[in-house]
Amino acid sequence: MTQTIEITEAVDIGAMVSQCLKGDQGGYAALHDHFAPGMYRLCYSLLLNREDAQDITQESFVYAFKNLYRFDDSLSSLKTWLYTIAICRCRNLYRKNKVPMLDLGLLLNIGLPAPKHETPEAALAQRSAKEAIEKALAALNPRLREAIVLRYGQGMTYREISDVMDCPQKTAESRVRLAHETLRGMLGATGQGLLDELLVWNVE
Repeated sequence: MTQTIEITEAVDIGAMVSQCLKGDQGGYAALHDHFAPGMYRLCYSLLLNREDAQDITQESFVYAFKNLYRFDDSLSSLKTWLYTIAICRCRNLYRKNKVPMLDLGLLLNIGLPAPKHETPEAALAQRSAKEAIEKALAALNPRLREAIVLRYGQGMTYREISDVMDCPQKTAESRVRLAHETLRGMLGATGQGLLDELLVWNVE
């Protein structure tokens, strides 16, 4: 009999996995509902195409559920394992396509702050800064884009990023730092200030 698993703030991922391994469809549904929004945001931030992001998210879950017996919680969290699967599939796809301009608001999963002065001039200045940030992000090396998406779009620790990207933790830290330096090197003072404000908001 399928049991309903309530998703709470202190959700028990282990209980969900156990239900899945017993063949309980409620466990699969609960895992999907818990992780799907973040998985989709991750895929969209890297692929910047809604249909592709939906397809990769679905494919990742299908693969993960078929291979859930291989998941070892002593090696990584389920989130890290799932994101690793998704990123591998994203890489295969965006290697074939030119990545379009990024939407920073969706990338960071937050809204842009309102202009300090509600005037047409202030709104225009902010829009220009946002466009400059988008162009700079679009120019990033894919590995740097992945690092900054995982850090600020998904709120992952450097240890988690290193697991997902299959690299040493120091390398993950270096990629995030290099992404910052590269972005700031391509932006003017206004764009740098907006970027810093957005990044701080998202890690507080």
